Amino acid sequence: MVDNPYAAPRTHVEDVAEPPADGDFLPEGRGVPAGNGWKWIADAWTFMHGQRMTFLGVFLLMWLVQLALNFVPIVGPIATTFLFPFLVGGIALGCDAVRRGEALEVGHLFGGFQRHTNKLLLVGVVSFVLYIIVAVVMIAIIGVTVGTALFSGTPPSPEEILAEGMMLTILLAVLVVMALSVPITMAMLFVPTLVVLNDYEVLPAVRTSFFACLKNVVPFLVWGVAGLVLGILAMIPLLLGWLVLGPVLGVSLYMSYRDIFYEA
Repeated sequence: MVDNPYAAPRTHVEDVAEPPADGDFLPEGRGVPAGNGWKWIADAWTFMHGQRMTFLGVFLLMWLVQLALNFVPIVGPIATTFLFPFLVGGIALGCDAVRRGEALEVGHLFGGFQRHTNKLLLVGVVSFVLYIIVAVVMIAIIGVTVGTALFSGTPPSPEEILAEGMMLTILLAVLVVMALSVPITMAMLFVPTLVVLNDYEVLPAVRTSFFACLKNVVPFLVWGVAGLVLGILAMIPLLLGWLVLGPVLGVSLYMSYRDIFYEA
């Protein structure tokens, strides 16, 4: 008996998995529910499934590069400030590749050098300038007298610090620096990701990042509290838990970017 050549094939053929749709990009971002702060962390854990060791390796390399640079006096911390946007952008490129069904590679970490070098270098310049401003404000609050005493060869004793009221001045300076660090973090959080994934110019990306974070203060507060609790738990087995938690928290920021700037 001859089979009908026009009949549908009876052999099972595996369906080819299609990458998920990008969704509708929201240029200004959107506000999301408070509970999404925890969801970003949970989704990051699921997102890394099957490639967790690769994620760990990439993040370890990222940390080792920064650690090595910080051992270089003066120049090292400055270089770290300029390199950090490239590393963050590389993590974003790697996460986006995984989302499309591709494998994460070490090369993704340095992918920002290939197409976005000038923009990411400018991001580093902006970060450096902001840090300088914060340092200048701190020095101005502490004052020339206190600063000279602290950085002289014979720093004042604790009794002298309390007697001269230096401690209150220093505490005030610390509080002001912490207050300034919050809007700076908001302004810079999504900038490397917006640059490498959405081809934003730097200053519009700074503005967009700030207002996107402003819309999501409560979810980020939930994210921060959850991260703090998990971080304390991760410290119990000789900090080894951070080998798991560190990459998860890093990837969770990519999940927050997708949640805030894309609508499925």
